[in-house]
Amino acid sequence: MEFQRDALEEALSTLGAVLLERNAPFSLLVIGGSGLLLLRLVDRPTGDVDVIGVSDNGHYEKIESLPAALEDAAVEVAQALELSKRWLTTGPASLMDLGLPRGWEERVSIFHYGALEVHALSRVDQICFKLYAAVDRGPDDKHFDDLRKLEPSEDELRMAAQWAVTHDLSPAFRNELVGCLGVLGVVVSDADFTE
Repeated sequence: MEFQRDALEEALSTLGAVLLERNAPFSLLVIGGSGLLLLRLVDRPTGDVDVIGVSDNGHYEKIESLPAALEDAAVEVAQALELSKRWLTTGPASLMDLGLPRGWEERVSIFHYGALEVHALSRVDQICFKLYAAVDRGPDDKHFDDLRKLEPSEDELRMAAQWAVTHDLSPAFRNELVGCLGVLGVVVSDADFTE
């Protein structure tokens, strides 16, 4: 099942209610399609909620796997709402390893669902992630389409490109990045990303 915004809100509200019953609050940092839906930036269904970190009073840490209490509650919600067992996932958490875009903590939007807080990264940060994914997957992928829908400015794309090359240092990635930016109307050269 893929989530439209209403179904996503229902799943998160149900999860928050289950966590409230169990006195097990969680604050999750999310990216990807679910974040875009919550922020009303893109109206495209998504298959899961990508969790990359947890927050403790505004201090964020990478999440390697879902804590048992959260995973148990998510499985219960999946059964009740007929969702995939992996509707809540930590797949892209490795993005935290090399750092998120500078200043991202100040741009987070927080959504409350009972004992669940969902911290969604901003449009500017999503542009960074979507550019990175679009370079990796090509112009026919959903990430490229999402990037176009975010209508990034040239300055935003240049900033996103500078961040993306910190996550893949290979010359091949830089070459693909130059090509991707060209498709988006931003002319750069490989030299723009060398120190």
